[in-house]
Amino acid sequence: MPAWVVVFPLACMVWTVLMLTEHRPVLMLGGFLVFLAFTSATARWQPAPRLRGPALVGFFLAGLVVLGGVQGWWISPVLGRMGEGALLATSTLLTAFNDNAAVTYLASLVPAFSAAGPEAEGLRHAVLAGALAGGGLTVIANAPNPAGQSILSPWFPEGVSAWRLFLWAAVPTCLTLGCFICLK
Repeated sequence: MPAWVVVFPLACMVWTVLMLTEHRPVLMLGGFLVFLAFTSATARWQPAPRLRGPALVGFFLAGLVVLGGVQGWWISPVLGRMGEGALLATSTLLTAFNDNAAVTYLASLVPAFSAAGPEAEGLRHAVLAGALAGGGLTVIANAPNPAGQSILSPWFPEGVSAWRLFLWAAVPTCLTLGCFICLK
């Protein structure tokens, strides 16, 4: 494979990051189209990009922003009344059944979390720490988990047990929560 076939996609990645940080989505999209044209033109040296998975993730995140924005009317009063401990526990449990991005984005809709000061910082920390720590508990919230279960199921004659996965993930989750609480 020629070196320029390796270097050009790397340059496209740098271009995309720069355009995203400069908030220029039109130029980022243009760079993506140039990348797709390049991969099509150099098909003999490289396989076509697999876009189905990333496109589905993009649609999920776009839907989260569009549909999540109208959830502020009920999420703000509910989360606004909770203290740090309750937020930590709630976000940990919710992450076991929902995507981490959904939990943290919905929490960002609460005006009290956006305020400056140590109290708001503690609330933001509690939500993020719970979402990160609870990520190991999830079995159904993220698509790779059921896919991974289906891949591993031939090596487990009794089947992959969601309950056992949850129990084995409980100890590392508690350890992670302890670290987040102690290192705050």
